[in-house]
Amino acid sequence: MNLSRKRKKELRRLQQDAGRLWESQQVLVGNAADIAREAGRQLGNFNREQVVPTVQETYERRLAPTVDRGVRFGKHVVDDRVVPIVGGVVGTALSAWDVANKKRHDLGFGPRHVAPQKKSIGVGSVIAIVLGAAAAIGVVAAAWQALRADDELWVADDPLSPPNA
Repeated sequence: MNLSRKRKKELRRLQQDAGRLWESQQVLVGNAADIAREAGRQLGNFNREQVVPTVQETYERRLAPTVDRGVRFGKHVVDDRVVPIVGGVVGTALSAWDVANKKRHDLGFGPRHVAPQKKSIGVGSVIAIVLGAAAAIGVVAAAWQALRADDELWVADDPLSPPNA
């Protein structure tokens, strides 16, 4: 298929126009990226200079007294109510256990020579292991999220070449 000189000239002109348009779009995208970067920097400054101090001042004026009062009340309840009750119950149970063991021993029941028991993992140890494993998994997941390579996050440094027509 042969094109006339006129058509070839029109196609060359169209290709040149498309190339100029592509270059202008690359410049426009570069300028938009510069503006977005500067806007992000200004937003960070505004956040640091205006928002954070206002939030801290509001928290200290309105919420901190309530939170402190709640913490003090919770500490009071635990220290003055819960701990004495639990201590009394545990103490009574251990005393009853000791009395029962003493009575059983006096009556001649129970093992004479007790072999030392093997130490096994208690419930507290199992809970500590599970919480430790969960914390380790959380740290690994956070590190993976922070360090993984996202190709779509990076913008090419050199401008793309214009499309060929």
